[in-house]
Amino acid sequence: MEGAELVGKILFTWLTLVLGLILLPSAFGVSLGISEMYMKILVKTLEGLEAIVEDEVTQRFSSEELVSWNLLTRTNINFQYISLRLTMVWVLGVIVRYCVLLPLRVTLAFIGISLLVIGTTMVGQLPDSSFKNWLSELVHLTCCRICVRALSGTIHYHNRQDRPQKGGICVANHTSPIDVLILTTDGCYAMVGQVHGGLMGIIQRAMVKACPHVWFERSEMRDRHLVTKRLREHIADKKKLPILIFPEGTCINNTSVMMFKKGSFEIGGTIYPVAIKYNPQFGDAFWNSSKYNMVSYLLRMMTSWAIVCDVWYLPPMTREEGEDAVQFANRVKSAIARQGGLTELPWDGGLKREKVKDTYKEEQQKNYSKMIVGNGSLNSDSD
Repeated sequence: MEGAELVGKILFTWLTLVLGLILLPSAFGVSLGISEMYMKILVKTLEGLEAIVEDEVTQRFSSEELVSWNLLTRTNINFQYISLRLTMVWVLGVIVRYCVLLPLRVTLAFIGISLLVIGTTMVGQLPDSSFKNWLSELVHLTCCRICVRALSGTIHYHNRQDRPQKGGICVANHTSPIDVLILTTDGCYAMVGQVHGGLMGIIQRAMVKACPHVWFERSEMRDRHLVTKRLREHIADKKKLPILIFPEGTCINNTSVMMFKKGSFEIGGTIYPVAIKYNPQFGDAFWNSSKYNMVSYLLRMMTSWAIVCDVWYLPPMTREEGEDAVQFANRVKSAIARQGGLTELPWDGGLKREKVKDTYKEEQQKNYSKMIVGNGSLNSDSD
């Protein structure tokens, strides 16, 4: 009995601290300064590591390669030992991340997801009205803020005067499933995506009761005309939330922006571009779905130090006269790449899972042939 009482007291104290210091402040969008203090300590710690590494590293490895080590992984897989002092710091970091941060984050994530499902289900029972819309946005904002706190998220928003407006389409580069949380912390959106099963399916069915999200069955997703029709109907209603779309169609590692699929730019309406850039110093937000399943990915995220990113809202863009959907998509992609400091690439993100199409190979072969012929002609002229 004494053991049960002790466990009960510990659990009560834990939930009280989580509720009072994290949950309630995040729900109201208020900061107590805990996150800021945590980030300052983290930055100072990582800067202190630079001095240790530069002092201890052998001449076989450049200090520049090791300076960026964030205690999560070693930057060189062949380098197993630096010094006893650094190894002890790394072990301490593992204890903090897995024994302190992970339980706290799992608790917050459970609360945030539970409140989202319960809240949207309850709001969904109300008749359509402006009050229902307001309450739905409040539930979405509150729960997403709690979930972002579950990742120790620190987000810097820029140019908020250009935030997406109702009746428009928000397009952004795609790095991680949490991109949705990052953006919804600062404003609500209507999501577009495929119907899922399991926990994700439960969340989707609850959310769509409170807000006009656009979910498609797998067979419907292949029908481009049906998708376009549904999206056009949505943006025709200027009272509905802006649609959030990731035109790359897959997660890219936040160094580049790959081909934007033209479907999102055939719908019409105003496009609100958004650039998202994560800081890899504190944790890698990229989800390589071909390497990690969702559970492994979430574990990596919840055991990282923090998720830090910048979000830039760009001025709204519309399709110009004589401009086709592909040209419009490329213009929007270029704007996002420039603002986020990302490399602009013409390749389809689907190449992550598929073999390179013959047409891509042929195009590169032609370009290479032209380059060879050009060099040959120059050499022959010089002779």
